[in-house]
Amino acid sequence: MDTGYRFILASASPRRKEILGHLNIPFEVRVSNAEEPANEEHLSPAEYVSLLAKTKARAVYEHTGASETGRSTVWIGADTVVVYDGEILGKPRDEEDAFSMLYKLSGSGVTGENAETKHSVYTGVAVLISDASGNLISEDRFSVCTDVFFGPMSDDEIRWYIATGEPMDKAGSYGLQGIGGTFIRRIDGDYNNVVGLPLYELYRFLKKKGILE
Repeated sequence: MDTGYRFILASASPRRKEILGHLNIPFEVRVSNAEEPANEEHLSPAEYVSLLAKTKARAVYEHTGASETGRSTVWIGADTVVVYDGEILGKPRDEEDAFSMLYKLSGSGVTGENAETKHSVYTGVAVLISDASGNLISEDRFSVCTDVFFGPMSDDEIRWYIATGEPMDKAGSYGLQGIGGTFIRRIDGDYNNVVGLPLYELYRFLKKKGILE
């Protein structure tokens, strides 16, 4: 689909790349090396994660935007955090940190056939638009929340899962679309949002802006 715009995804995540590909538009990937700001202002999870997304998109735009002219460009940044009992969980620092996160998310040892523990996944999205001269003409951001329900995990199951290596680069120390899905009873909301990019909301936003027909 040729929209007349150039699209740049400011993320190294292969999962976000795959999801954005479902829009059937050509896009480039530019990795943001911006340092994530700490939540010093104690923003809500929705506000904080959208700030992280903006930081990524801004960093890529400021590094390449002014030098690459000739076509209007859409810059898309995204970030994801997991929130349990008011605590924002990012990527684990090490295996011990991953164990602590998974122990919380799986209910800290709760038992029973129908036992489950809820947490929320927030993905923030920032959409920047620059004109053909590289000037930034709009900057928007939003976030989407999905509730995820874990079944109980034993200590041995948590250690086994960590040993696969999958948790170590994931917010909240698990991947819904991978092995981590084994321990998830259900979700309430957008599946793609948990994976890393709320495709439906992004599509509706781009249509509203007149970027997609």
